[in-house]
Amino acid sequence: MGSSLPPKEANLFKLIVKSYETKQYKKGLKAADAILKKFPDHGETLSMKGLTLNCMDRKAEAYELVRRGLKNDLKSHVCWHVYGLLYRSDREYREAIKCYRNALRIDADNIEILRDLSLLQAQMRDLTGFVETRQKLLTLKPNHRMNWIGFAVAHHLNSSGSKAIEILEAYEGTLEDDYPPDNERCEHGEMLLYKISLLEECGFLERALEELHKKESKIVDKLALKEQEVSLLVKLGCLGEGEKIFRALLSMNPDNYKYYEGLQKCLGLYSEHGLYSADDIDKLDAFYKSLRQQYTWSSAVKRIPLDFLEGENFREAADNYIRPLLIKGVPSLFSDLCPLYDHPGKADILEKLILELEHSIRKTGTYPGRSEKEPPSTLMWILFLLAQHYDRRGQFDVALNKIDEAIDHTPTVIDLYSVKGRILKHAGDLVAAAALADEARSMDLADRFINSECVKRMLQADQVGLAEKTAVLFTKDGDQHNNLHDMQCMWYELASGESYYRQGDLGRALKNFLAIEKHYADMTEDQFDFHSYCLRKMTLRAYVEMLKFQDRLHSHKYFHKAAVGAIRCYMKLYDSPPKSMVEEDEEMAKLPPSLKKKMRQKQRKAEARAKKEAEEKNEESSAGNVSKFGKRQHVKPVDLDPNGEKLLQVEDPLLEATKYLKLLQNNSSDFLETHLLSFEVNMRRQKILLAFQAVKQLLRLDADNPDTHRCLIRFFHKVDNMSAPVTDAEKLIWRVLEAERPDLSQLHGKSLIEANNCFLEKHKDSLMHRAAAAEMLFVLDPQKKAEAIKLIEDSTNSVMQANGALGAVKEWKLKDCISVHKFLGAVLVDPGAASRWKTRCAEYFPFSTYFEGIRSSAFSKSAEDKILNTRQNGDLNNHHEATQRGDSYSVNGKLEAFNNLTI
Repeated sequence: MGSSLPPKEANLFKLIVKSYETKQYKKGLKAADAILKKFPDHGETLSMKGLTLNCMDRKAEAYELVRRGLKNDLKSHVCWHVYGLLYRSDREYREAIKCYRNALRIDADNIEILRDLSLLQAQMRDLTGFVETRQKLLTLKPNHRMNWIGFAVAHHLNSSGSKAIEILEAYEGTLEDDYPPDNERCEHGEMLLYKISLLEECGFLERALEELHKKESKIVDKLALKEQEVSLLVKLGCLGEGEKIFRALLSMNPDNYKYYEGLQKCLGLYSEHGLYSADDIDKLDAFYKSLRQQYTWSSAVKRIPLDFLEGENFREAADNYIRPLLIKGVPSLFSDLCPLYDHPGKADILEKLILELEHSIRKTGTYPGRSEKEPPSTLMWILFLLAQHYDRRGQFDVALNKIDEAIDHTPTVIDLYSVKGRILKHAGDLVAAAALADEARSMDLADRFINSECVKRMLQADQVGLAEKTAVLFTKDGDQHNNLHDMQCMWYELASGESYYRQGDLGRALKNFLAIEKHYADMTEDQFDFHSYCLRKMTLRAYVEMLKFQDRLHSHKYFHKAAVGAIRCYMKLYDSPPKSMVEEDEEMAKLPPSLKKKMRQKQRKAEARAKKEAEEKNEESSAGNVSKFGKRQHVKPVDLDPNGEKLLQVEDPLLEATKYLKLLQNNSSDFLETHLLSFEVNMRRQKILLAFQAVKQLLRLDADNPDTHRCLIRFFHKVDNMSAPVTDAEKLIWRVLEAERPDLSQLHGKSLIEANNCFLEKHKDSLMHRAAAAEMLFVLDPQKKAEAIKLIEDSTNSVMQANGALGAVKEWKLKDCISVHKFLGAVLVDPGAASRWKTRCAEYFPFSTYFEGIRSSAFSKSAEDKILNTRQNGDLNNHHEATQRGDSYSVNGKLEAFNNLTI
């Protein structure tokens, strides 16, 4: 480095490098300028000056200087290395790798460049290249521990576990017998555990167990050692020894469910699907009773038997489990019992049990069979549990009666108001649910969770402006939206995006959905720092797990929801482009070509000028924010598009949608929604074979789903109405469809109308299936609109199976009835049928604001007037005016508009 310079300037060049490494950027710049005064074309100095400026957020100058430096000295590995570092800082990893490879052509044995290259290869999952680079590093520096470990991990990631084991054993062969010293025992123990896990992964179970016993004294993490040992013993079939270790582990942590599961496996009493014979249930019951005597304080040992016990035994165990928790007042009891509702019959037993406890407490103040009086709060917690029980079973009127009684009993318990709001949300009154959530929030202004739940309810009720004001109470001063974005508050951005989508504000909706996609991109980038850190600290098992997690990162539910939301926005944008864009295009079309060109140039110049002004404004605002080292402090950039208007100005919305669709297909291929969106996008793009592929995937996942039936009929209806193929590609598509169609059992030997009738006959008792059949009947023959409406109106809301002591529940779900209403109004365009359906559903869902049920907040005229004044969509200007009138929200956000509301 700096070898072509005289001694004085060469020392100054070393100072530049040292200043860069110690983040003394001003000092480095001063040294660089001193060299460039005498040698203005010195390539390496220009490159280092550019790298220093890059760290001071002067990227444009940095790139210009580095490129000048590289042009002046193409044979310098320093210039290429610096260019790679510049690209790496901007996350242009592929370009950075190219630069590093060019640097290695000049200096093949440069350790720093090889190390930087290996980190990028791990980041980009170039595993073959990663192995090669790590091998070279080990060859150059075999006495460095990190190089051995890095080479082994590279082979492991490249699916060569046995080779990784050989490398680790070769590394151990270089160590002395008394290794490790005290200050390296933890790192060495982690390496040994990693090696044992590798042996297990490769199937060398006996060898792994032998290694574990041999190196036991050198492994510091004794809990991980025991868990690894018992895993190997169970896989080897040594169940007796495994049982002993699991019992030892339970004595350390008797609330670990995995230990109980492992102990059941050792005793031969474990079923993956939870299905047991009567004999096995008796054995398990006796087994857990013995454990209960041993671990009297353990919650898990009392809760697990509820999963497999049945009948009277289940009732007795549930009674013993629930009683003390009701006395203690555990708000999460229902969440704990919730999985039992999926077991046939257990919900009815729980209902009868809790009702008996309620009756006894009301009458005598004691539990059945006991003489001691229970605390007065016990009744309140029983009512609280019953309200959640009836809410889960869809009996909202009973649930509300119970929770109201609990509130009358103890009006100061915040959880009661939160649960009442949740019940109203499920019943369809989102506005009243938001009001109750705000009531709960105002009772404890220091509780972040209650505040967040209130914000979520407000967003569900489309009160976006008020939700933002409430959310900002727990963020830093300043722009709340940016704060929430910086905190990666994805639940807020999802709920906000969905609310904007419902209101038709596609720009803001897209802005929120794409912000979530950026968070996941940031998470992917965040792994970069761990490639060197984990190898240095020897946290190898956690490192490999982290890489596996990163590989499936985009399968997370938040990303799935955000991608689905973005695709829907782009499809809606394609179906209904913004009027301004259409009008502009029409005006432009009328102009002569020369004027068109001038207009476009003016637009581009105006955009560039606005961007430059914004950048200058950013620089001015950050001018005073310079650290003592010369590096500018982080300043939030000005949002040039707060309403997402630029996001709507895409040339091809479907192309943008396809980008997210591919991510969903790669990471969420088992979701029906993924293939429904694929069908919709590809039908709009006229990609017939891709749409057919989506139909086949839908049939594979759920052939009886109403949406699957819609896609199948719509697809072949479109194909049947296509003009005769002309080009070779069209003929090929036609031949493929003709070959595939007979293989579909739904259409085999049937016309589309017959297939639709068969589907209807098969699912005639289901509302959504009847609606799908009606919609397809209208698609196939628009003249049969009246028949399609009759199909829906003839549907009966049957009673579900016995649902407990206090009445039955109808089969129809609120969201299904809403979608049917929208179909009648928007697709069939029959206001009369839509009105009749709304009146009918208002009886079934009396709390629903959508259907204006008799017990909903929308039904009250006085409340409705106030709601209209405060604008439920969260318009802050109207909110301000209403506040000045004194009839809206109080300072803490409490909704006084609902004081007169009767629920």
